[in-house]
Amino acid sequence: MLKLQPTMAEALRLTRSGNLMEATRIIQSTLAGGGTAAAMPSPMPEADIIDITPKVVALSGPARTTDDAAANPDPRPDPWTRPRPAKSAASSRFEERSYTGPEGTMTYWLYLPAGMTAAMPVVVMLHGCTQSPQDFARGTGMNTLADEMGFIVAYPSQPAAANMQKCWNWFKPGDQQRDSGEPAMIAAITRAVIDDHHADRARVYVAGLSAGGAAAAIMGAAYPDVYAAIGVHSGLACGAANSMWSAFSAMRSGAPATPAPTDDGRFVPVITFHGDNDMTVHAVNSAHIVEAAAIRSAAVLTTRTEKGVSTGKRKFSRVISSGPDKLPVIEHWTIHGAGHAWSGGDTSGTYTDASGPDASRAMLDFFLQHAL
Repeated sequence: MLKLQPTMAEALRLTRSGNLMEATRIIQSTLAGGGTAAAMPSPMPEADIIDITPKVVALSGPARTTDDAAANPDPRPDPWTRPRPAKSAASSRFEERSYTGPEGTMTYWLYLPAGMTAAMPVVVMLHGCTQSPQDFARGTGMNTLADEMGFIVAYPSQPAAANMQKCWNWFKPGDQQRDSGEPAMIAAITRAVIDDHHADRARVYVAGLSAGGAAAAIMGAAYPDVYAAIGVHSGLACGAANSMWSAFSAMRSGAPATPAPTDDGRFVPVITFHGDNDMTVHAVNSAHIVEAAAIRSAAVLTTRTEKGVSTGKRKFSRVISSGPDKLPVIEHWTIHGAGHAWSGGDTSGTYTDASGPDASRAMLDFFLQHAL
């Protein structure tokens, strides 16, 4: 441990001076030297660490025409890559707003779908590092689904003043708790949207990508009375890290020692997506989220595994855990060959893999089966 102290001190000095790239290289080198070949995945390229020094990428799969699909049918039709309808501009609105309250001030973007009515569900979307709400909305296609399925979408915006790369600070203890830091702000925005638009309090959901996925996991743990279900894409479990140093370790090899919550709050159903070729946040992190959820669930769960191929030729595995009523309460999706990107996303947004399957639609199908 004494040998690590000068290295970490130098990394801290570089971080404070703004040289994040070199600090990242030093930390990765230290972590690589401290693990074993059996326990640690291969080192990540420094530019791929979205939570510290991100590289903007857009992974797009091959386009598949209707004629291609008829000539080469998939082994298993993929219902999560159904064509999305043309977006209706009639009376829909996507606008920036600001919340100010005892928790502080934060801007957010709000999408009110065409034909909006009272008692609609609400989906809160937490972007990844370097992303903006507009970018995240484009990449996930969530606004188009909102028009089709009838729900409101809120996109809280993390400012660079809070994190240089606009990451949610999921690794800071003060941002992992109820009524504290970022969770308090996100919950306050959620409640404001519900109140302002007479939304259905029983059908409120939160999802995110990478750092946003880790933040979504925190929101589910901290506010089980607000969110009926959560979606975590390429993220980490609540409590996976408590500092920048442990964050790097968790991103690289997971945090299997993360304890399951011990409070007697409501169990929150969860759906996870992760590419098994993710070199930024290792896919074992989604397995840890699922394991913690299974421990927390008081019900006896029945698990089955489905395998399929998307229309973009992307293979995937889907592990579904259901309670005695046959309702899925945990879904664990592994996208084979995919990297650190939103599955089935639109390449007009960053960190997207257009080859599918469609994580946005699958999440909504899962969410709408659950209510408080």
